[in-house]
Amino acid sequence: MGKGPFSFRRSSSRRRTKKSPQKVAAESPSNAVAALSPNNAGASSVNNSLSAMVAAGASSKPKKKAGGARLWMRFDRFGQSELIECDKSTIIKRVSIPTRDLRILGPVFSHSSNILARERAMVVNLEFIKAIVTAEEVLLLDPLRQEVLPFVDQLRQQLPNKMPFKTREYGQMAIQDGEIQTAGGQWLPVPEAVEGLQCELPFEFQVLEIALEVVCTHLDSSVADLERDAYPVLDELARNVSTKNLEHVRSLKSNLTRLLARVQKVRDELEHLLDDNDDMAHLYLTRKLIQSQHSEALLAATASNSIVSAGPQLPRLSSNRSTSLRSSNYLDEHDVEDLEMLLEAYFMQLDGTRNKILSVREYIDDTEDYVNIQLDNQRNELIQFQLILTIASFAIGFETLVASMFGMNIPCPLYNINGVFGPFVGSVTAGCVLLFLLVMGYARWKKLLGS
Repeated sequence: MGKGPFSFRRSSSRRRTKKSPQKVAAESPSNAVAALSPNNAGASSVNNSLSAMVAAGASSKPKKKAGGARLWMRFDRFGQSELIECDKSTIIKRVSIPTRDLRILGPVFSHSSNILARERAMVVNLEFIKAIVTAEEVLLLDPLRQEVLPFVDQLRQQLPNKMPFKTREYGQMAIQDGEIQTAGGQWLPVPEAVEGLQCELPFEFQVLEIALEVVCTHLDSSVADLERDAYPVLDELARNVSTKNLEHVRSLKSNLTRLLARVQKVRDELEHLLDDNDDMAHLYLTRKLIQSQHSEALLAATASNSIVSAGPQLPRLSSNRSTSLRSSNYLDEHDVEDLEMLLEAYFMQLDGTRNKILSVREYIDDTEDYVNIQLDNQRNELIQFQLILTIASFAIGFETLVASMFGMNIPCPLYNINGVFGPFVGSVTAGCVLLFLLVMGYARWKKLLGS
């Protein structure tokens, strides 16, 4: 265009960048004030006050809470408990497990069953029990749930009763001059102490045993409730096949399928552990902890002996027999007999629970077969009745044919005979009955009709 006084031209050839919606929304108050009073002297003060109000509103927004914190309950080996609230990073640093193990304890894998062995912890995910067990403590997730409360009560009751030996740091026993100190303050010879020690399970296996006991008891009670509800419903269906009874059986069968899947998952996990001795050996957390402490003690003793080359021999707190205690079968890396016996006991219990569910399912299948047989029998009776009606219709149709033929206006000598109507109709009817009996006899001969 021209360069007249009313001509418009761009002052610059640069394109204007599009502003994001957030930026436009943030700038809209100041732009609105500037547009209302562009030449006013007080516009700048109004603009500044509005900007201050926006900044104050933005700063007054509450900060978001740090997400990921969940409620845990901590139990030590003496049964002492406390409620703590920790996030994922705190738990990971405390028990030294990878992040994926916490996902297993999350809601996504709530219906799975896993027992995982890590370097310093054991991750237990059995039905509603989600816990992280170490050699010294157990961390229980969501301890206030209704299903978890029996497990919490069992831990409080049984853990103090299952720790007969006094333990020092990291679970080491007080050993001096070939003797071991018990919880009552008595000093027993090492062989007797070893025998008593081997009779008691490590702390992690005590917790695992309580968890398996609670889970198996819960599954057994669920199966008992299922059996109590199943048999009356199935018997009622066998007596009366109705839509209401069929709906009850359908709901019962769906509950049975879900319960069987839950029992099967726990059973498969125990079977997987029993088939692999290495996995069971990794679950011995107390053994690994004592072995690591023993190695550290040997290294420290070697270092001290290298520094002090001569001098009087000081009395040692632990004798050679205490060293042999640590290297006994209790610390044997390949000895998994205790855990194997523990898992086998609950595996057999779960197998019995599974057999109960399978027996209920077999009873359901037998009832369904019986109902199907009843329905097939009724269907066959209906088909036979329909065949009889068809034969009767055919016989009556023959008589109707004869009547329709005489109903036409055709000259016939029978019309002139008096009293012929009655005998004629009777003979035709007798012929129809005879035809019906002949066809029925043929059908029975061909076994189309029952006896």
